[in-house]
Amino acid sequence: MMDFATPVGIGVALVAILVSMIMDGGNPAALIAPSSMLLVLGGTFGVSLAGYRLKDISMIVGAMKSAILAKVASPDESIKEMVKYAEIARKEGVLALEAATKSIQDPFLKKGIQLAVDGVDSERIRELLEGEIDSMKARHKAGAKFFKDMGGFAPTVGILGTIMGLIHVLGNLSSPNSLGPAISGAFTATLWGVLTANVFWLPIENKLHRVSDIEVRTRYLIVDGILAIQAGASPRLLEQQLLTYLAPKERAVVEAARESSKKKAA
Repeated sequence: MMDFATPVGIGVALVAILVSMIMDGGNPAALIAPSSMLLVLGGTFGVSLAGYRLKDISMIVGAMKSAILAKVASPDESIKEMVKYAEIARKEGVLALEAATKSIQDPFLKKGIQLAVDGVDSERIRELLEGEIDSMKARHKAGAKFFKDMGGFAPTVGILGTIMGLIHVLGNLSSPNSLGPAISGAFTATLWGVLTANVFWLPIENKLHRVSDIEVRTRYLIVDGILAIQAGASPRLLEQQLLTYLAPKERAVVEAARESSKKKAA
């Protein structure tokens, strides 16, 4: 399921900023400064991209999508799936899982089940799947670092815009009536730099780290589940083993759902 915490959180922060500004008698329209916004947004993106390759743009776009509309991995759903495969393997043998691989959408899980079906040694399976996890962690780290860089550069680019604005002000001291608006416009760049860093880029970085942590944990859960199935573990024992990946409250929800389904089946 999609998680909308990031756009909701950013929206709440922006509303709080605008409302507080209005309460102090300010005009939110004063924040709309196209030149400052162009400098901060464009300049920040440019200097951040300078440390990457052009091929990395697709990775950056994917990271943004993951943060805004992330389909967060669900460990409890993975546990249910692994228990289902354990029941098939217990009744019909591990080879019976080959038919189940055709309907598996997750490439990681599909690869692991196929390796088990092919009779690959358990240590080799762990090595291959953990290699996949390490590769995924590296990709996630690179995506999150881009937004960390943007969060670091944005305030500095904003200060650059303010300095440019003040230079313009000092060059027009002969027009006292225009000094106020000119100085106000100059500091708008700093405001946009600090605002975008702390309301957009750094929260997105934090979200990417959180999503990555959940996905990595789910991947390790799948590895343990596949190896347990290959070793012939009972579905009940497998479930108890994999539940250790969940927090106590999450375990209680899974166990309650299982008991409820048993009652309905009876």
